[in-house]
Formats: sequence, structure tokens, C-alpha cells
Amino acid sequence: MMERMVCLLIGYVCGNFLTGYLIGKTKDVDIRTVGSGNVGTTNTYRNLGPAAGALTLVGDILKVVVAILLAWALFHKSGPEMVKLLQYYAGVGAVLGHNFPVVMKLKGGKGIACTGGMVLSLCPICAPISIGLMLLAIFTTHYMSLASILGLISLFVQVVIFGQNGMLGVGEAYLPEVYVLMGVLAALGILRHQSNIKRLISGNENKFYFSSKKKI
Repeated sequence: MMERMVCLLIGYVCGNFLTGYLIGKTKDVDIRTVGSGNVGTTNTYRNLGPAAGALTLVGDILKVVVAILLAWALFHKSGPEMVKLLQYYAGVGAVLGHNFPVVMKLKGGKGIACTGGMVLSLCPICAPISIGLMLLAIFTTHYMSLASILGLISLFVQVVIFGQNGMLGVGEAYLPEVYVLMGVLAALGILRHQSNIKRLISGNENKFYFSSKKKI
């Protein structure tokens, strides 16, 4: 249990590195005060431009990768049979740190890019379908929130399917924990989109376009 808590803490600390906020500061903009007030990729892209959005995306992915690598460095020798599970804990910790950063009084992002970093690091086999669904939703509906929700749901379903088929690289004894962790992560991500879901239902959700000339 101690190893799990350590990895959660490592991830949480890494998650407090809020790329969007820091990039905004270089432009004398507090990203929390513009647009949706979110410190993640979408709001940064909309208000600071494609370059800032891309840097935020990369930074939010990398901080999760760093947390996962730190977990491996600490425990791959002392607990090789469970190090993959501990890396999942580090990844979840990073998402929690991003969503509820102590440095921002627990007001952070929605964790989608961070979850993406976790997927690419720990279960890349899930990435093609999740990313494909997200891109399809973006290009057909232009709702980033809908794309994110579909990506989260598809990720959880795939983790269970691939886990049951022994394709996650996690020991069978630890699979239930992985399912719980990923289920919590998916549920948290969807809950963080509550306001977006209400706007989707009412037809008032903001649309997202890769072209900066069509952001509404």
C-alpha cells in the first residue's frame, strides 16, 4: 500500500506543473481569467493560439510520462512484478494533480491530455481507437467536449478488453486494480465535463475548429 501512495504522490506533484498557466504567464495572460477559465489545451489554444495550445498539450502529456518513469525508476528493482501497476497509480496521481492542483487552490484542468500521456505510456494499444474516435467527433461535430467523453469511455472499455486478453502487461492479480483506476479516471473526466454536457444537451456548447479563424 505504501508504494501505491508514494506513486500517487509522485504523480500528484508532477501534475501540479500547469503548462497552460505557465505559457499564459509568458504572454502576460492568466489563462484562468479568459475563455472557460480552464488551464488545459483547448482553452489555451482558443485564447493564446495554436502554438501555445500545442505546447500545452505536449507539456501536459510529458508531465505524466515523467511521473510514470519516476515510478519505474523507484520500484522496478524492488517490485518488478507490480511496477506496471504502480506506474498506473503514478499516472492517475498526475491527472489528479492537474485537475486539483494545490498550487491553484484545487482549480485545474480536465485531465484529457494527461490521460492521453498515460495511455501512450502504459497502454498504447488503446490509443488508435480512442484517438480515432476523438478526431472523428471533432471533425464531424466540432465539439471537443464530446470527443473527450467518447475518448474516455472507449479507453475504459478497451482497457478491460485488452486486460482480459492479457495484452496490458499487468499481472492477472493486479488487473482489478487497473480496471478500478481507469474507471475512476474515466468517471472523473466525464464529471469534469458536467457543464459541457449541459450545454451539449441544450445546444449551446462552444464548437472547436483547428482553424483559428473559426473558433466560436
